[in-house]
Amino acid sequence: MSVLRILHLVGSADNDFYCNLSRLYAQDCLAAMADQSHYDSQIAYITPDGQWRFPRSLNQEDIDATKPIPLFDAIQFITAQNIDIMLPQMFCISGMTHYRALFDLLNIPYIGNTPDIMAITAQKAKAKAVVEAAGVKVPRGELLYQGDIPTIIPPAIVKPANSDNSLGVVLVKEAAEYDAALKQAFEYADEVIVEAFIELGREVRCGIIVKDGELMGLPLEEYLLEPQEKPIRSHVDKLQQTNDGNLSFAAKDNVKSWIVNPNDPMTQKVQQVAKKCHQVLGCRHYSLFDFRIDPEGQPWFLEAGLYCSFAPKSVISSMAKAVGISLNELLVTAINETLGSEKKILQS
Repeated sequence: MSVLRILHLVGSADNDFYCNLSRLYAQDCLAAMADQSHYDSQIAYITPDGQWRFPRSLNQEDIDATKPIPLFDAIQFITAQNIDIMLPQMFCISGMTHYRALFDLLNIPYIGNTPDIMAITAQKAKAKAVVEAAGVKVPRGELLYQGDIPTIIPPAIVKPANSDNSLGVVLVKEAAEYDAALKQAFEYADEVIVEAFIELGREVRCGIIVKDGELMGLPLEEYLLEPQEKPIRSHVDKLQQTNDGNLSFAAKDNVKSWIVNPNDPMTQKVQQVAKKCHQVLGCRHYSLFDFRIDPEGQPWFLEAGLYCSFAPKSVISSMAKAVGISLNELLVTAINETLGSEKKILQS
C-alpha cells in the first residue's frame, strides 16, 4: 500500500484564539492518525506574526524548537516535500480563504471546500441569502454597520456576521437591550446580523459527506437547550479555557450535545434541507449546517460551518461514528473524493 504524504495546515495568521483553536483540533487528528502506517503526516504551523514553522509535532516544545520562516521560504520547503494532499485545519478567515488558495496555486489538492465557498459561508448574511434563494427557510434578518439602528422587533438574535463558536451572540428580549448587544457584537466584526428569534423546538446540526459522488446525510447532533432558562447556545457551550491558557472542548460530553437516533422522524427532513444547502452553496467533500427547529417542526437555516478536522471530537466524525463509519473510513472517503477516481490510492 502506498504511503500518503499529508500536510496538516495548522494555526492562524490572524490571532492567538484561532491559532490555539486550530492546534487543538489538529492535535486530536494527528493523535488519531499516529498508528496509521499508510499516512506520513507533516505539519505546517502558521502563527499570528505570519511566520511558518514545520515542527515534528504540535507540542509547544517542538514548536519552540522549530525555526520560523517567511512565506517565500515556506513555499520552497513545501514544494520540495512531495506532498500528496493537504488537510486544512485553520479556522480564521484568512486560513479558510488565502491559505487554501495558496495550495490551489501550488497545485496541491486539499480536502474540503474551496476558498470562494468558504468566503461565502464565513459571511453569515451571504450564506443565508444563497440558501433562501433556493427555497430554504431562514430567519428574517438585517445586516447592520456601526451607527445603524435595528428595525426588527425583539425578541431577536444579535451576532457578528463572520465569527464562529457563538462569539458575541446575544438574545435581545427588549429594544432597550439592543445597544449593549450591538456593542458586544461589533467587538468581533465590522458587520452585525440582527435576525428574528425563532421559538425553540430543537436545535440541531446536520452533516453531509460525499461518497462516490453521492450525498450522504449523517445523523443529527442536537444541543441541550430550554425555552426559558437556555433558549440559545453560548460560547461557553463550545469551548473552554484551561488553567494553562489553552483551549479545550466543552460540548463533547453527551450532556450538552448528543447524536440523535437516525430513526428520529426529524432526521430525514433536516437531511433533505441540508443536502439542498450543500448543493446550492457549491460544497464538495463534506458540509455542516446548523438548524433551528420551531415548535411546529419546521427547520430554519442558521449558518454553515464547513469544517472537519478529521479528529475524533470533530462533529462530522462523531456523526459518522454513530452509523458505523470509522474515522479512518471517513478520512479515506474524503481523500478519494479529493484525489479523484483515477488517483485513488487508499481503500477503507
